[in-house]
Amino acid sequence: MPFRLVLQSITQALRTSACCISHKTADDLAICCVKRPNKIRWGVVHAFAPFPRSRMSQASTSLDSGSDSATQSGKMYTILIIAFLGWMFAGSHMAINGITYHSVATSLLPDASAVPKWIGFLVVAFLLGAAAGGYVFGWVGDRFGRSKAMALSIAFYSIFSFVSLLSPRIEIFWLLRFLTCMGIGGMWPNGMALLQEAWPNTAKPILAGILGTAANVGIALFAYICIHKDVNPDDWQWTYMAGSAPILLAIASWFLVPESPKWLQQQSASNEENGPRKVGMGEVFSPPHLKLTLIGIILAFVPLFGGWGVANWATYWAAEADEEARLAQVAKEQNSATKAKETQADEANTASKKTATNKKAQTSFNRAWTGSISSLLGGALAMFLGRRICYAILCVCAFTCTQMLYSLPDPNSAGFQMWVSALGFFSGFFFGWLPLCLPEMFPTRVRSTGGGVSFNFGRIIVASLILLTAFALKEQFGGRYDLVGRVCGFMYLTGIAAVLLMPRSDERSMLSKLLHSK
Repeated sequence: MPFRLVLQSITQALRTSACCISHKTADDLAICCVKRPNKIRWGVVHAFAPFPRSRMSQASTSLDSGSDSATQSGKMYTILIIAFLGWMFAGSHMAINGITYHSVATSLLPDASAVPKWIGFLVVAFLLGAAAGGYVFGWVGDRFGRSKAMALSIAFYSIFSFVSLLSPRIEIFWLLRFLTCMGIGGMWPNGMALLQEAWPNTAKPILAGILGTAANVGIALFAYICIHKDVNPDDWQWTYMAGSAPILLAIASWFLVPESPKWLQQQSASNEENGPRKVGMGEVFSPPHLKLTLIGIILAFVPLFGGWGVANWATYWAAEADEEARLAQVAKEQNSATKAKETQADEANTASKKTATNKKAQTSFNRAWTGSISSLLGGALAMFLGRRICYAILCVCAFTCTQMLYSLPDPNSAGFQMWVSALGFFSGFFFGWLPLCLPEMFPTRVRSTGGGVSFNFGRIIVASLILLTAFALKEQFGGRYDLVGRVCGFMYLTGIAAVLLMPRSDERSMLSKLLHSK
């Protein structure tokens, strides 16, 4: 059997344009060959993108005589499915944040007037946690493997979601949400890098859209559940129990997802005596990557602030309006004097709680389902219109929607849900644009770290601005979510200037060749 395997491999290698056999131990034979340019394959003969014969070395994966094109296709789809589900469940955690924070803060705080400020603090916990997770788990992905880092990220947000429901105080809850969101931040760069490196270039636009829409699918699904099941100050813990379910996906990811072939090639080169050194955590903040990293952070900041610093206030605005309506309804029923009417008041209380929760969940759902459609098309739109023009047009459209939405008198207005849906639609395109355009800015060596830092470090800027907004919400804006949303919406216009800093495709190609030659 071993002889037959060697003979099979040599025969295949002779058909290729270049091959090299390295035999390091009696039991470990690896054959590296190039069949055609830019073709990366798993299997008996491991083919890596073209490089000089002198640099060919032992592959990092074991030989498998049963590997063929069907097996390779199966591995590619395994990566796609796990990455989609991992980012979808991360999206469900984003929905948990938006839908439950008002109820959690009301439940854990003795002073109801502090609720708006603490909602801002909890949003900051998400943003800072996601930024830290994108950096830490992005580095783990570059250093130890994308698939393992993705599994750890999913496990992180699942485990700490469960622990969050045990929080006795709002400060402890803040810390646990920070840790939960580290897993959310780590999921995106590693899932993104795996897809970019495992699938051919022709599939990247649609893959960017698929990954971008996954989070919106998760948000929409969780919001739909909340339409039918109440989330209120007395019953919010079940949402965090549900958020721990993806731990099963983390286990599946650890054992089933294959490693990126390009990452294995990079590691093989790094293990050679004269190969490049291992990736350091600070490498993306050093030349020649520093400029690209800063540009990536700016480009990611605008849609992130649009989501968390602009559109998100609509959910809390709706929650506040419904809570006021619920309390007014309860007070009205309790003023009806008879015992029979008191019983009816209890029933009305339950019904009004459901109504309040439904409006809040409906706002989240309407923003998410339209975003699911547009984020799926974001990568294709960027290819069709061009990356810069596409980004600039989306900024103008999203800005227009924010001004129309927050000019309404209250969330009960007829056009409120329509403009929420429109804002979700145009802002959703960004999250199909980002998975396509951010990874291609960085070489394979630092792709997870660069993509993670770009996408998540923009959240640090967003967190700082939201923290200032949280302090100013009561004093400067009189507690008015609509006024805050309208003012913050002008941030979309900065994206038009930011996209001009983005290097053109030919410039990125030249930089990639320069880095590869080094």
